[in-house]
Amino acid sequence: MHVKKGDKVQVLSGKDKGKQGVILEAYPKKERVLVEGVNIVKKHQKPSQDNPQGGILEKEAPIHVSNVLPIDPKSGEPTRVGYEVRDGKKVRIAKKSGESLDK
Repeated sequence: MHVKKGDKVQVLSGKDKGKQGVILEAYPKKERVLVEGVNIVKKHQKPSQDNPQGGILEKEAPIHVSNVLPIDPKSGEPTRVGYEVRDGKKVRIAKKSGESLDK
């Protein structure tokens, strides 16, 4: 996958097109990511020990990884990802500026 947990990304398509957020979780086997504040769904919760009130909760749902692009650290725009070997390690680089996306 071209993105990972902690990356700041922009959504390219769907109801939240144009929104930016940080990846909270990545699910590589399902090719999906959970982005903060994106794809909010309502979940009906029965009263339980943890949530005695119950009710309707709002939470993020995963979206397909092809619908997000990482934000270029230099320009702040979405960019595609390239890979290079620097100092013996494979790192992700932003195609627009050549900056490293890995910390």
